[in-house]
Amino acid sequence: MTDLVVEAKGLTKVYQMGDVEVHALRGLDINIAEHEVVSIMGPSGSGKSTLMNMLGCLDRPTSGSYLLDGEQVSDLNDDQLAEIRNRKVGFVFQSFNLLSRTTALSNVELPLRYKGGLSTRERRDMAAEALKAVGLGARIKHRPNELSGGEQQRVAMARALVNNPSIIMADEPTGNLDSKSGEEIMELLLNLNRDKGTCLIIVTHDPEIAALTDRIVTIRDGVVVEDSK
Repeated sequence: MTDLVVEAKGLTKVYQMGDVEVHALRGLDINIAEHEVVSIMGPSGSGKSTLMNMLGCLDRPTSGSYLLDGEQVSDLNDDQLAEIRNRKVGFVFQSFNLLSRTTALSNVELPLRYKGGLSTRERRDMAAEALKAVGLGARIKHRPNELSGGEQQRVAMARALVNNPSIIMADEPTGNLDSKSGEEIMELLLNLNRDKGTCLIIVTHDPEIAALTDRIVTIRDGVVVEDSK
């Protein structure tokens, strides 16, 4: 039997907007196995960003069950979610989300500071190795404003993989890049999956990006309407 990294059943998320209840997820079910590369697609307002927040432990569902790498995380408090998120999830965002005044090395080192139990030298060595893995071994002392968009996204990828997470979640990872840089970032992500077996979940609106993945899960009105390979 294939081990599941994501086991989500009956996920709902209801936001209270004044007197109005907004149902972002409506009993959504999704399973994702380790080593899979899955794209999540859907129109604006479909619930895909809310689903990413749930799967990445950035938020809790209103109801439903979610096991991340075998751990029940549906009912964890904020501190517990932060701890499991730092151990098991790496994020790559469209806007890079880098600290502008610090070097690439310091940006990548950040999750290791939260992890604890490592010396300064160990953190730096791990961060440098992660940057080397994404082709930026010679740029570790550069700040984000000294790097191209594609290089900044590589720093974000190195930061995402430095803790050896169970999942890397990429939210429109090529959205702010030119086509050549976007292709390079996707190649790096897919190579990471092939080399390390890391599960990739990619939120995208681009059918060409989705076509590179093992599965395409389409969300509409807070539920899965199609799951194709």
